[in-house]
Parts: sequence; structure tokens; C-alpha cells
Amino acid sequence: MQVSFDVVDHKVTNVKFFGGCSGNTQGVAALVEGMDIDDAISRMKGIKCGPRPTSCPDQLAEALEQYKAEMEGANA
Repeated sequence: MQVSFDVVDHKVTNVKFFGGCSGNTQGVAALVEGMDIDDAISRMKGIKCGPRPTSCPDQLAEALEQYKAEMEGANA
């Protein structure tokens, strides 16, 4: 699964999942639209999908964390 998104003024926007369960990924994308990046991470981080150690929301949280780390490194 892949995910793309934009961050504008520390808000998550334009989330698109490629793979995953279509209904769930559309729901997650709609729910996080306009959400503060830190709030989105804290709400989704660690969510599992059944016996799997991760989920679509968890993968988005990880991608957002990676984005934040890259931006902090660029601004250092």
C-alpha cells in the first residue's frame, strides 16, 4: 500500500491511498482532511488490522511522522 498527502499550515489534506480496503481508506482520508498533523498521528498511530501489526491508518501516521522528520531536518 502507498499513501500520498499534502500538509498545508500543519494540516493534513488531499490524502489518497493506493491499495488497502477502499471503503476504509476513503473514510480515513475524509476524516483526517484538515486535521492537525500531530492530532492525526496521535489518533492513528498503533492501530492494527486484525492480526496484522499495522493498518492503513497506522501507515498514514507513519508517513506523516516521516514527513515531519524530513521537514525538521530541512529546517535545521
